[in-house]
Amino acid sequence: MTTALQPPPPSHPLLRLRLAPHGGMPRPIDGAWWPRSYDLLAELPRLLAGLPRAWGHITSVTVNGAVWSAVPGRMLVFNQVVRLRRTVAASAPHTIVLLAPGRGRWDLLVVPPDTTEEAAEPLMAAAAGDHV
Repeated sequence: MTTALQPPPPSHPLLRLRLAPHGGMPRPIDGAWWPRSYDLLAELPRLLAGLPRAWGHITSVTVNGAVWSAVPGRMLVFNQVVRLRRTVAASAPHTIVLLAPGRGRWDLLVVPPDTTEEAAEPLMAAAAGDHV
C-alpha cells in the first residue's frame, strides 16, 4: 500500500475539476477532471480533496490502465484506504470512476494532461452540462 501525503501546499496549481449540477436525472458523465499528469499517486489526493463532502468517502477508484502510470492495488489518502483498479475497457478510455459505499458512483471525464486550455475548456464545460 502506498501512502499519499497531505494536501499540497497552496503554492501548487489549483484543481482543474468541473462537476455537473446535482439533479434527479442520472447522467452518463458527472463532470470533468483535467489532471496535470497521468501519475495517479500524485494526482488522486488533490482530486479527492476537491470533491463535494456530500459524495462521502471514496473507497474505490477505477482508471484506464492503458493511459495511467502503474498503480498499487490500494493507497492511503488522508488516512483512508482507497482501492485502485485498472481497466482496459475500450468503452471508457478517458474516464475515472469513483465509488463511495452507500453514497453512489461518479464517472468523470478525464481531459488528457497535455491538452491545451483552449481545447480543455469546452470539453470540461460540456461534461459539466454547461452551455458553451
